[in-house]
Amino acid sequence: MASAKTLWYCTNCGNESPKWMGRCPACGEWNTMVEAPVEKKGSKGGAKAVASGSKGERKPLRLKEIDRSKEPRLQLGMPELDRLLGGGIVPGSLVLIGGEPGIGKSTLSLQIPLVSGLKTLYVTGEESARQVKMRADRLCGGAVGESVSGAFCRNGLRSSAEETDSPAAPVEDTLIFTETRMESILEQAEEIRPELMIVDSVQTMFTDTVESTPGSVSQIKEVAAMLLRFAKESGIPVLLIGHITKDGYIAGPKILEHIVDVVLQFEGENRGAYRILRSIKNRFGSTSEIAVFEMTGAGLREVANPSEMLIPMHEAGLSGAAICATLDGTRPLLFEVQALVSSAVYGTAQRSATGFDTRRLNMLLAVLEKRAGFHLSAKDVFLNMAGGLKVSDPAADLAVVAAVLSSNFDYSLPGDSCFAGEVGLSGEIRPVANTDRRIGEAARLGFKRIYVSSFTPLGEQQPKEIKIVKVADVPALVKALFKNA
Repeated sequence: MASAKTLWYCTNCGNESPKWMGRCPACGEWNTMVEAPVEKKGSKGGAKAVASGSKGERKPLRLKEIDRSKEPRLQLGMPELDRLLGGGIVPGSLVLIGGEPGIGKSTLSLQIPLVSGLKTLYVTGEESARQVKMRADRLCGGAVGESVSGAFCRNGLRSSAEETDSPAAPVEDTLIFTETRMESILEQAEEIRPELMIVDSVQTMFTDTVESTPGSVSQIKEVAAMLLRFAKESGIPVLLIGHITKDGYIAGPKILEHIVDVVLQFEGENRGAYRILRSIKNRFGSTSEIAVFEMTGAGLREVANPSEMLIPMHEAGLSGAAICATLDGTRPLLFEVQALVSSAVYGTAQRSATGFDTRRLNMLLAVLEKRAGFHLSAKDVFLNMAGGLKVSDPAADLAVVAAVLSSNFDYSLPGDSCFAGEVGLSGEIRPVANTDRRIGEAARLGFKRIYVSSFTPLGEQQPKEIKIVKVADVPALVKALFKNA
Protein backbone atom coordinates (compact mmCIF):
# COMPACT_ATOMS: atom_id res chain seq x y z
CA MET A 1 0.00 0.00 0.00
CA ALA A 2 1.21 3.48 -0.81
CA SER A 3 2.13 5.55 2.22
CA ALA A 4 0.00 8.56 3.04
CA LYS A 5 1.31 11.80 1.57
CA THR A 6 2.51 14.38 4.07
CA LEU A 7 3.53 18.03 3.91
CA TRP A 8 5.53 20.24 6.23
CA TYR A 9 3.76 23.30 7.68
CA CYS A 10 5.21 26.35 9.40
CA THR A 11 3.49 26.80 12.76
CA ASN A 12 4.12 30.55 12.61
CA CYS A 13 2.75 31.50 9.18
CA GLY A 14 1.21 28.28 7.77
CA ASN A 15 3.55 28.07 4.78
CA GLU A 16 3.63 24.61 3.17
CA SER A 17 6.72 22.72 1.99
CA PRO A 18 7.18 19.22 0.54
CA LYS A 19 10.23 18.65 2.78
CA TRP A 20 11.56 19.75 6.15
CA MET A 21 13.57 22.96 6.34
CA GLY A 22 15.31 24.44 9.34
CA ARG A 23 14.12 27.95 8.46
CA CYS A 24 10.75 28.86 6.98
CA PRO A 25 11.30 30.63 3.62
CA ALA A 26 8.12 32.70 4.05
CA CYS A 27 8.45 34.22 7.55
CA GLY A 28 12.12 33.49 8.32
CA GLU A 29 11.47 31.73 11.66
CA TRP A 30 13.70 28.85 12.69
CA ASN A 31 12.55 25.34 13.73
CA THR A 32 8.85 25.96 13.09
CA MET A 33 8.23 23.28 10.42
CA VAL A 34 6.01 20.37 11.52
CA GLU A 35 4.85 17.37 9.52
CA ALA A 36 1.15 16.73 8.92
CA PRO A 37 -0.80 14.42 6.58
CA VAL A 38 -2.48 15.87 3.53
CA GLU A 39 -6.29 16.12 3.56
CA LYS A 40 -8.30 13.18 2.29
CA LYS A 41 -9.64 13.30 -1.24
CA GLY A 42 -13.16 14.63 -1.43
CA SER A 43 -12.88 16.63 1.79
CA LYS A 44 -15.56 19.20 2.38
CA GLY A 45 -15.47 22.49 4.15
CA GLY A 46 -11.99 23.53 3.01
CA ALA A 47 -10.79 26.69 1.42
CA LYS A 48 -12.55 25.95 -1.87
CA ALA A 49 -15.86 25.61 -0.09
CA VAL A 50 -15.30 28.90 1.72
CA ALA A 51 -14.48 30.68 -1.50
CA SER A 52 -17.68 29.47 -3.12
CA GLY A 53 -19.75 31.36 -0.55
CA SER A 54 -23.41 30.55 0.03
CA LYS A 55 -25.17 27.61 -1.50
CA GLY A 56 -26.43 28.14 -5.01
CA GLU A 57 -24.97 29.90 -8.00
CA ARG A 58 -23.42 33.34 -7.55
CA LYS A 59 -22.78 35.99 -10.18
CA PRO A 60 -20.50 39.02 -10.16
CA LEU A 61 -22.22 42.27 -9.18
CA ARG A 62 -21.47 45.78 -10.30
CA LEU A 63 -20.17 47.92 -7.49
CA LYS A 64 -23.09 50.35 -7.81
CA GLU A 65 -25.58 47.45 -7.60
CA ILE A 66 -24.40 46.31 -4.17
CA ASP A 67 -26.69 47.31 -1.33
CA ARG A 68 -24.86 49.84 0.82
CA SER A 69 -27.35 49.80 3.68
CA LYS A 70 -25.71 49.65 7.09
CA GLU A 71 -25.04 46.15 8.38
CA PRO A 72 -27.30 45.40 11.36
CA ARG A 73 -25.50 44.53 14.58
CA LEU A 74 -26.45 42.37 17.54
CA GLN A 75 -26.02 43.90 20.98
CA LEU A 76 -24.17 41.67 23.44
CA GLY A 77 -25.52 43.42 26.55
CA MET A 78 -22.06 44.77 27.47
CA PRO A 79 -21.61 48.40 26.37
CA GLU A 80 -17.79 48.33 26.53
CA LEU A 81 -17.55 45.15 24.44
CA ASP A 82 -20.15 46.42 21.95
CA ARG A 83 -18.16 49.65 21.56
CA LEU A 84 -14.93 47.68 21.05
CA LEU A 85 -16.59 45.67 18.27
CA GLY A 86 -17.74 48.86 16.56
CA GLY A 87 -21.31 49.00 17.88
CA GLY A 88 -22.11 45.31 18.35
CA ILE A 89 -21.31 42.02 16.68
CA VAL A 90 -22.07 41.79 12.96
CA PRO A 91 -24.24 38.81 11.85
CA GLY A 92 -22.17 36.22 9.99
CA SER A 93 -18.87 37.47 11.42
CA LEU A 94 -16.10 35.32 12.92
CA VAL A 95 -14.56 36.77 16.10
CA LEU A 96 -11.39 35.38 17.72
CA ILE A 97 -10.50 36.09 21.38
CA GLY A 98 -7.03 35.22 22.68
CA GLY A 99 -5.17 35.66 25.94
CA GLU A 100 -3.08 34.11 28.70
CA PRO A 101 -4.41 31.04 30.55
CA GLY A 102 -6.72 32.09 33.36
CA ILE A 103 -7.09 35.69 32.21
CA GLY A 104 -10.86 35.43 31.64
CA LYS A 105 -11.53 34.24 28.07
CA SER A 106 -13.97 31.48 29.02
CA THR A 107 -15.54 33.67 31.70
CA LEU A 108 -16.26 36.43 29.21
CA SER A 109 -17.58 34.01 26.59
CA LEU A 110 -20.07 32.52 29.07
CA GLN A 111 -21.14 35.90 30.45
CA ILE A 112 -22.10 37.11 26.97
CA PRO A 113 -25.10 34.75 26.58
CA LEU A 114 -26.09 35.29 30.22
CA VAL A 115 -26.57 39.05 29.73
CA SER A 116 -27.32 39.47 26.03
CA GLY A 117 -30.60 37.58 25.76
CA LEU A 118 -29.40 35.96 22.52
CA LYS A 119 -30.15 32.32 21.82
CA THR A 120 -26.64 30.89 22.11
CA LEU A 121 -25.02 27.56 21.34
CA TYR A 122 -22.00 27.29 23.64
CA VAL A 123 -19.64 24.57 22.36
CA THR A 124 -16.89 23.53 24.75
CA GLY A 125 -14.10 21.09 24.07
CA GLU A 126 -12.17 21.81 27.26
CA GLU A 127 -14.81 21.45 29.99
CA SER A 128 -17.68 19.16 30.84
CA ALA A 129 -21.26 20.43 30.96
CA ARG A 130 -21.14 20.22 34.77
CA GLN A 131 -18.06 22.46 34.92
CA VAL A 132 -19.72 25.05 32.69
CA LYS A 133 -22.82 24.94 34.89
CA MET A 134 -20.69 25.52 38.00
CA ARG A 135 -19.12 28.60 36.40
CA ALA A 136 -22.53 29.88 35.32
CA ASP A 137 -23.78 29.51 38.91
CA ARG A 138 -20.83 31.54 40.15
CA LEU A 139 -21.42 34.27 37.58
CA CYS A 140 -25.10 34.46 38.47
CA GLY A 141 -24.46 34.54 42.20
CA GLY A 142 -26.49 31.37 42.77
CA ALA A 143 -27.95 28.36 41.07
CA VAL A 144 -28.93 29.17 37.50
CA GLY A 145 -32.68 29.03 37.04
CA GLU A 146 -33.45 29.56 40.75
CA SER A 147 -33.03 33.33 40.87
CA VAL A 148 -35.64 36.02 40.34
CA SER A 149 -38.78 34.75 38.55
CA GLY A 150 -37.15 31.31 38.43
CA ALA A 151 -35.90 31.89 34.89
CA PHE A 152 -33.40 34.72 34.87
CA CYS A 153 -29.71 34.99 35.65
CA ARG A 154 -28.84 38.20 37.46
CA ASN A 155 -25.12 38.89 37.74
CA GLY A 156 -22.55 41.60 38.35
CA LEU A 157 -21.43 42.12 34.76
CA ARG A 158 -22.64 45.69 34.69
CA SER A 159 -20.68 48.87 34.48
CA SER A 160 -20.85 51.26 37.39
CA ALA A 161 -22.99 53.62 35.34
CA GLU A 162 -25.71 51.05 34.70
CA GLU A 163 -28.68 50.30 36.88
CA THR A 164 -28.32 47.04 38.77
CA ASP A 165 -31.98 46.17 38.33
CA SER A 166 -31.83 46.10 34.53
CA PRO A 167 -33.36 42.98 32.99
CA ALA A 168 -31.09 39.95 32.78
CA ALA A 169 -30.97 37.28 30.11
CA PRO A 170 -33.12 34.13 30.10
CA VAL A 171 -30.80 31.22 30.80
CA GLU A 172 -33.10 28.86 28.87
CA ASP A 173 -31.66 30.31 25.65
CA THR A 174 -28.10 29.22 26.53
CA LEU A 175 -27.44 25.71 25.19
CA ILE A 176 -24.26 23.85 26.27
CA PHE A 177 -22.78 21.30 23.87
CA THR A 178 -19.65 19.33 24.85
CA GLU A 179 -18.18 18.19 21.53
CA THR A 180 -14.93 18.49 19.58
CA ARG A 181 -15.94 16.98 16.20
CA MET A 182 -16.82 19.78 13.79
CA GLU A 183 -19.25 17.74 11.70
CA SER A 184 -21.41 17.06 14.79
CA ILE A 185 -21.17 20.69 15.92
CA LEU A 186 -22.28 22.12 12.60
CA GLU A 187 -25.09 19.56 12.37
CA GLN A 188 -26.45 20.71 15.74
CA ALA A 189 -26.01 24.35 14.81
CA GLU A 190 -28.01 23.85 11.60
CA GLU A 191 -30.78 22.21 13.60
CA ILE A 192 -30.88 24.68 16.52
CA ARG A 193 -30.27 27.86 14.45
CA PRO A 194 -28.91 29.97 17.35
CA GLU A 195 -28.42 33.72 17.21
CA LEU A 196 -24.84 33.34 18.45
CA MET A 197 -22.38 30.43 18.50
CA ILE A 198 -19.38 30.24 20.85
CA VAL A 199 -16.55 27.71 20.38
CA ASP A 200 -14.13 27.15 23.28
CA SER A 201 -11.52 26.57 21.99
CA VAL A 202 -10.47 26.30 18.34
CA GLN A 203 -7.34 24.31 19.28
CA THR A 204 -9.46 21.46 20.70
CA MET A 205 -11.67 21.01 17.62
CA PHE A 206 -11.05 18.56 14.79
CA THR A 207 -12.63 17.42 11.54
CA ASP A 208 -12.70 13.97 9.95
CA THR A 209 -11.44 15.40 6.68
CA VAL A 210 -7.92 15.90 8.09
CA GLU A 211 -5.78 13.05 9.40
CA SER A 212 -3.92 14.81 12.20
CA THR A 213 -4.37 15.55 15.89
CA PRO A 214 -6.47 18.47 17.20
CA GLY A 215 -4.45 21.67 17.49
CA SER A 216 -2.18 20.88 14.54
CA VAL A 217 -1.69 23.42 11.77
CA SER A 218 -3.83 21.54 9.24
CA GLN A 219 -6.66 20.95 11.74
CA ILE A 220 -6.81 24.59 12.83
CA LYS A 221 -6.83 25.79 9.22
CA GLU A 222 -9.63 23.39 8.24
CA VAL A 223 -11.73 24.01 11.38
CA ALA A 224 -11.46 27.80 10.91
CA ALA A 225 -12.44 27.46 7.23
CA MET A 226 -15.49 25.35 8.11
CA LEU A 227 -16.62 27.84 10.76
CA LEU A 228 -16.09 30.72 8.36
CA ARG A 229 -18.22 29.05 5.68
CA PHE A 230 -20.94 28.28 8.25
CA ALA A 231 -20.98 31.88 9.55
CA LYS A 232 -21.16 33.45 6.08
CA GLU A 233 -23.83 31.07 4.77
CA SER A 234 -26.08 31.10 7.86
CA GLY A 235 -25.55 34.67 9.04
CA ILE A 236 -24.89 33.38 12.58
CA PRO A 237 -21.94 35.14 14.27
CA VAL A 238 -19.32 32.77 15.69
CA LEU A 239 -17.08 33.66 18.63
CA LEU A 240 -13.85 31.63 18.83
CA ILE A 241 -11.62 31.25 21.88
CA GLY A 242 -7.94 30.77 21.01
CA HIS A 243 -4.84 29.82 22.98
CA ILE A 244 -1.63 31.84 22.80
CA THR A 245 2.04 30.87 22.69
CA LYS A 246 4.70 31.72 25.30
CA ASP A 247 5.59 34.75 23.18
CA GLY A 248 2.06 36.13 23.56
CA TYR A 249 0.86 35.41 20.01
CA ILE A 250 -2.25 33.43 19.16
CA ALA A 251 -1.31 29.76 18.77
CA GLY A 252 -1.58 28.12 15.39
CA PRO A 253 -0.81 29.34 11.89
CA LYS A 254 -0.97 33.05 11.15
CA ILE A 255 -3.63 32.26 8.57
CA LEU A 256 -6.07 31.81 11.47
CA GLU A 257 -5.93 35.56 12.17
CA HIS A 258 -6.29 36.29 8.46
CA ILE A 259 -9.43 34.14 8.15
CA VAL A 260 -11.40 35.67 11.03
CA ASP A 261 -13.07 39.08 10.85
CA VAL A 262 -12.17 40.34 14.33
CA VAL A 263 -9.24 39.54 16.63
CA LEU A 264 -9.47 40.60 20.28
CA GLN A 265 -6.72 39.95 22.80
CA PHE A 266 -6.68 40.13 26.59
CA GLU A 267 -3.81 41.97 28.25
CA GLY A 268 -2.81 42.39 31.88
CA GLU A 269 -1.55 40.18 34.66
CA ASN A 270 -3.90 37.30 35.40
CA ARG A 271 -2.93 37.63 39.07
CA GLY A 272 -4.21 41.19 39.15
CA ALA A 273 -7.78 42.44 39.15
CA TYR A 274 -7.89 44.37 35.89
CA ARG A 275 -7.99 43.10 32.32
CA ILE A 276 -7.67 45.04 29.06
CA LEU A 277 -9.36 43.70 25.94
CA ARG A 278 -7.68 45.19 22.88
CA SER A 279 -8.82 45.10 19.26
CA ILE A 280 -5.99 43.75 17.08
CA LYS A 281 -8.02 43.39 13.89
CA ASN A 282 -11.55 44.52 13.06
CA ARG A 283 -13.09 44.54 9.60
CA PHE A 284 -16.19 46.32 10.91
CA GLY A 285 -14.72 48.95 13.21
CA SER A 286 -11.64 50.68 14.57
CA THR A 287 -8.58 48.81 15.88
CA SER A 288 -7.58 51.71 18.14
CA GLU A 289 -10.03 50.93 20.93
CA ILE A 290 -9.79 49.09 24.23
CA ALA A 291 -12.24 47.81 26.83
CA VAL A 292 -11.27 47.53 30.49
CA PHE A 293 -12.69 44.89 32.84
CA GLU A 294 -12.25 44.08 36.51
CA MET A 295 -12.15 40.43 37.55
CA THR A 296 -14.46 39.90 40.53
CA GLY A 297 -15.98 36.90 42.27
CA ALA A 298 -19.01 37.27 40.01
CA GLY A 299 -16.98 37.41 36.80
CA LEU A 300 -15.74 40.30 34.71
CA ARG A 301 -17.16 43.74 35.49
CA GLU A 302 -16.93 46.53 32.95
CA VAL A 303 -14.93 49.59 33.98
CA ALA A 304 -16.60 52.60 32.42
CA ASN A 305 -13.86 55.04 33.50
CA PRO A 306 -10.45 53.30 33.42
CA SER A 307 -8.56 56.42 34.55
CA GLU A 308 -10.04 56.09 38.05
CA MET A 309 -8.39 52.70 38.53
CA LEU A 310 -5.03 53.69 37.02
CA ILE A 311 -4.36 56.83 39.06
CA PRO A 312 -2.23 56.52 42.24
CA MET A 313 -3.38 54.18 44.99
CA HIS A 314 -0.78 55.09 47.62
CA GLU A 315 0.04 57.83 50.10
CA ALA A 316 1.26 61.17 48.82
CA GLY A 317 4.91 62.15 49.00
CA LEU A 318 6.50 59.13 47.28
CA SER A 319 9.27 59.81 44.79
CA GLY A 320 9.57 58.15 41.38
CA ALA A 321 5.90 58.48 40.41
CA ALA A 322 4.41 60.62 37.63
CA ILE A 323 0.98 60.70 36.00
CA CYS A 324 0.79 60.40 32.21
CA ALA A 325 -2.13 61.62 30.11
CA THR A 326 -2.17 59.17 27.23
CA LEU A 327 -4.64 58.37 24.49
CA ASP A 328 -5.59 54.82 23.54
CA GLY A 329 -7.66 55.03 20.38
CA THR A 330 -10.24 57.72 21.02
CA ARG A 331 -10.23 57.24 24.80
CA PRO A 332 -7.99 59.43 27.02
CA LEU A 333 -6.40 57.54 29.94
CA LEU A 334 -4.49 58.82 32.94
CA PHE A 335 -2.20 56.31 34.59
CA GLU A 336 0.81 56.26 36.87
CA VAL A 337 4.38 55.78 35.67
CA GLN A 338 6.68 54.38 38.37
CA ALA A 339 10.47 54.59 38.26
CA LEU A 340 13.24 53.44 40.60
CA VAL A 341 16.80 54.71 40.23
CA SER A 342 19.49 53.23 42.49
CA SER A 343 23.23 52.67 42.49
CA ALA A 344 24.30 49.67 40.41
CA VAL A 345 25.16 46.71 42.64
CA TYR A 346 27.06 44.94 39.88
CA GLY A 347 29.47 46.33 37.33
CA THR A 348 26.91 46.83 34.55
CA ALA A 349 23.87 48.96 35.25
CA GLN A 350 20.50 47.26 34.73
CA ARG A 351 17.70 48.62 32.56
CA SER A 352 14.29 47.03 33.04
CA ALA A 353 10.87 48.22 31.84
CA THR A 354 7.45 46.63 32.36
CA GLY A 355 4.78 47.75 29.90
CA PHE A 356 7.19 50.10 28.11
CA ASP A 357 9.72 49.62 25.32
CA THR A 358 13.15 49.04 26.91
CA ARG A 359 14.92 50.49 23.87
CA ARG A 360 12.95 53.71 24.18
CA LEU A 361 13.80 53.86 27.89
CA ASN A 362 17.50 53.59 26.99
CA MET A 363 17.04 56.39 24.46
CA LEU A 364 15.42 58.67 27.06
CA LEU A 365 18.21 57.95 29.55
CA ALA A 366 20.79 58.81 26.89
CA VAL A 367 18.97 62.11 26.22
CA LEU A 368 19.03 62.92 29.94
CA GLU A 369 22.77 62.27 30.09
CA LYS A 370 23.70 64.07 26.87
CA ARG A 371 21.31 67.03 26.88
CA ALA A 372 20.66 67.62 30.59
CA GLY A 373 23.90 66.42 32.21
CA PHE A 374 22.49 63.65 34.42
CA HIS A 375 24.97 60.77 34.78
CA LEU A 376 22.79 57.68 35.01
CA SER A 377 25.16 55.23 33.34
CA ALA A 378 26.29 53.85 36.72
CA LYS A 379 22.79 53.50 38.13
CA ASP A 380 20.10 50.84 37.80
CA VAL A 381 16.84 52.11 36.33
CA PHE A 382 13.57 50.19 36.68
CA LEU A 383 10.35 51.36 35.06
CA ASN A 384 6.79 50.13 35.50
CA MET A 385 3.46 51.12 33.95
CA ALA A 386 0.88 50.78 36.72
CA GLY A 387 -2.19 48.63 36.13
CA GLY A 388 -0.49 46.20 33.76
CA LEU A 389 -0.76 48.55 30.78
CA LYS A 390 1.40 48.18 27.69
CA VAL A 391 2.07 51.72 26.52
CA SER A 392 3.20 52.72 23.04
CA ASP A 393 1.96 56.33 23.02
CA PRO A 394 4.89 58.79 22.59
CA ALA A 395 3.13 61.08 25.07
CA ALA A 396 4.43 58.84 27.88
CA ASP A 397 8.01 60.08 27.30
CA LEU A 398 7.56 63.20 29.40
CA ALA A 399 6.09 61.26 32.34
CA VAL A 400 8.90 58.67 32.13
CA VAL A 401 11.55 61.39 32.26
CA ALA A 402 9.80 63.10 35.17
CA ALA A 403 9.48 59.83 37.12
CA VAL A 404 13.15 58.91 36.54
CA LEU A 405 14.35 62.35 37.68
CA SER A 406 12.02 62.24 40.68
CA SER A 407 13.50 58.93 41.81
CA ASN A 408 17.05 60.11 41.09
CA PHE A 409 16.59 63.22 43.26
CA ASP A 410 14.38 61.32 45.75
CA TYR A 411 11.98 64.24 45.42
CA SER A 412 8.24 63.64 45.10
CA LEU A 413 6.26 65.32 42.35
CA PRO A 414 2.98 67.12 43.12
CA GLY A 415 0.11 64.64 43.08
CA ASP A 416 -2.12 67.05 41.16
CA SER A 417 0.26 67.30 38.15
CA CYS A 418 0.32 65.19 34.98
CA PHE A 419 2.38 65.06 31.78
CA ALA A 420 1.80 64.66 28.02
CA GLY A 421 4.67 65.12 25.61
CA GLU A 422 7.18 63.35 23.37
CA VAL A 423 10.90 63.74 24.00
CA GLY A 424 13.16 64.07 20.96
CA LEU A 425 16.83 63.12 20.59
CA SER A 426 17.88 66.76 20.90
CA GLY A 427 16.13 67.02 24.25
CA GLU A 428 13.24 69.01 22.83
CA ILE A 429 9.70 68.27 23.96
CA ARG A 430 7.45 67.69 20.97
CA PRO A 431 3.66 68.07 20.86
CA VAL A 432 1.37 65.04 20.72
CA ALA A 433 -1.99 64.51 19.05
CA ASN A 434 -5.33 65.42 20.63
CA THR A 435 -3.82 67.40 23.51
CA ASP A 436 -7.14 69.12 24.15
CA ARG A 437 -8.80 65.80 24.95
CA ARG A 438 -5.99 64.87 27.35
CA ILE A 439 -6.31 68.23 29.11
CA GLY A 440 -10.08 67.83 29.39
CA GLU A 441 -9.76 64.36 30.94
CA ALA A 442 -7.14 65.58 33.41
CA ALA A 443 -9.33 68.49 34.45
CA ARG A 444 -12.34 66.20 34.88
CA LEU A 445 -10.34 63.97 37.24
CA GLY A 446 -9.29 66.90 39.42
CA PHE A 447 -5.72 67.56 38.27
CA LYS A 448 -4.55 71.14 38.72
CA ARG A 449 -1.54 71.22 36.38
CA ILE A 450 -0.50 69.54 33.13
CA TYR A 451 2.91 69.82 31.44
CA VAL A 452 2.87 69.89 27.63
CA SER A 453 5.15 71.00 24.80
CA SER A 454 5.64 74.71 24.14
CA PHE A 455 4.77 74.05 20.50
CA THR A 456 1.38 72.49 21.26
CA PRO A 457 -1.50 74.23 19.44
CA LEU A 458 -4.38 74.65 21.88
CA GLY A 459 -7.99 75.57 21.29
CA GLU A 460 -9.51 78.75 22.60
CA GLN A 461 -11.81 77.01 25.06
CA GLN A 462 -9.68 75.37 27.76
CA PRO A 463 -10.81 74.23 31.23
CA LYS A 464 -10.25 76.89 33.85
CA GLU A 465 -9.75 74.30 36.59
CA ILE A 466 -6.35 73.22 35.27
CA LYS A 467 -3.16 75.17 34.59
CA ILE A 468 -1.34 74.36 31.35
CA VAL A 469 2.44 74.55 31.78
CA LYS A 470 4.38 74.68 28.51
CA VAL A 471 7.99 73.47 28.47
CA ALA A 472 10.30 73.55 25.45
CA ASP A 473 12.99 71.00 26.40
CA VAL A 474 14.22 68.72 29.16
CA PRO A 475 16.28 71.40 30.99
CA ALA A 476 13.17 73.59 31.12
CA LEU A 477 11.20 70.67 32.56
CA VAL A 478 13.85 70.15 35.26
CA LYS A 479 13.73 73.82 36.24
CA ALA A 480 9.93 73.78 36.42
CA LEU A 481 9.73 70.61 38.51
CA PHE A 482 12.79 70.67 40.75
CA LYS A 483 13.57 74.33 41.34
CA ASN A 484 13.03 73.77 45.07
CA ALA A 485 14.80 70.40 45.23
